[in-house]
Amino acid sequence: MTMVVLVGTLDTKGLEYGWLRERLLRRGVDVVVVDTGVAGSPRIPADVERAEVARAAGVDLEALRARGDRGAAVTAMARGAEATVLRLHREGRLHGVLAIGGSGGTSIATRAMRALPLGVPKVMVSSMAAGDVSPYVGSADITMMYSVVDIAGVNRVSEPILANAADAVAGMAEGFAAASRALVPGEWGADGAPLVAASMAGVTTPGVDAARERMTELGYEVLVFHASGAGGRTLESLAGQRLFAGVLDLTVCELADDLCGGLLTAGPDRLTAAGRAGVPQVVSPGALDMVKFGPVDTVPERMRDRHVHVHNPSITVVRTTEEECAELGRLLAAKLRGATGPTAVCLPLRGLSTLGQPGGPYHDPAADKALFDTLRDGLRGSAVEVVEVDTHINDPLFGRAAAKLLHRMITRVSTTSR
Repeated sequence: MTMVVLVGTLDTKGLEYGWLRERLLRRGVDVVVVDTGVAGSPRIPADVERAEVARAAGVDLEALRARGDRGAAVTAMARGAEATVLRLHREGRLHGVLAIGGSGGTSIATRAMRALPLGVPKVMVSSMAAGDVSPYVGSADITMMYSVVDIAGVNRVSEPILANAADAVAGMAEGFAAASRALVPGEWGADGAPLVAASMAGVTTPGVDAARERMTELGYEVLVFHASGAGGRTLESLAGQRLFAGVLDLTVCELADDLCGGLLTAGPDRLTAAGRAGVPQVVSPGALDMVKFGPVDTVPERMRDRHVHVHNPSITVVRTTEEECAELGRLLAAKLRGATGPTAVCLPLRGLSTLGQPGGPYHDPAADKALFDTLRDGLRGSAVEVVEVDTHINDPLFGRAAAKLLHRMITRVSTTSR
């Protein structure tokens, strides 16, 4: 039987959850209702009551209620909801999860959703979904739907939205129950092929495509992550879970954005998870010749006298300076020295992007040399292998060389672990 779990505060949203439950039951989907409310009385019965959710978080419901601290209550019930949905998933009683709410309800439910494996259907209908949803989604495959009106009754506006959400998660859950598509750490990809992660941007696509094609020929399934901030964070999250047999991190422009105040930063922890987890990785300083901003009028005043290039109406890039490149080389070396698994750096000596290759507007051998020199110096005496390739990053020879190197590292690890 297909099971959908509803996670929500039944004191404030009980009638709406009751409506969703009936909609799902009419679709032939079984329902488990998890109550994460604290203050008022539940408006409908729950299958997993709030006291049980609180216990799953290691707290007593009455003590939590007596504190009268809404923030502490939301945090505790989110922790309990996470533990509850993970238990239901382990028991085979969760093929999809649906929730509705405002800021508090969204925080609680999406914490639980983020804990579930990739591929498990997750739908959140929220009044917060028209703004920045990154704190709620993180690196999870959560479907966010804007509620348009607040979740306060089932009316002529909210009814079709709630119906769409229920119908969507029912269809997703039915398909998931039949196919079991969740990605679980330690498991391989399609047909037993080992999974490899690759980072890519538009300015490194030809080179990464060549590497991806070669890895596919060698028997791997390659997952490509767009180096857009969110993509880098997702790659880090999954690498930290050891989902991958190896990582081809050929596009690390998010580091330049983080250093220089650009738009698409993945945060200070970028390029650390694979190394910390001991996952074999081949890294290239791809696209470190640029910092990304939004439309051209968002470029900071201090950078407007540099080489500014309009990538598209939404993205403008600025060439990194020799000094910034030197600092990026030091930063890259410091991150890679901390790796506990096989790690190598591939240096494309003739350019870091389509803009930076010979003849391109960002071709600057002096700036690239500053990056390469500080990177080499920072890795001297370490276990990190440095491989120099006398091409630009988008030459197919470079992509194939990086793929060959990673395959060798993965094979060596696999042979040693037998």
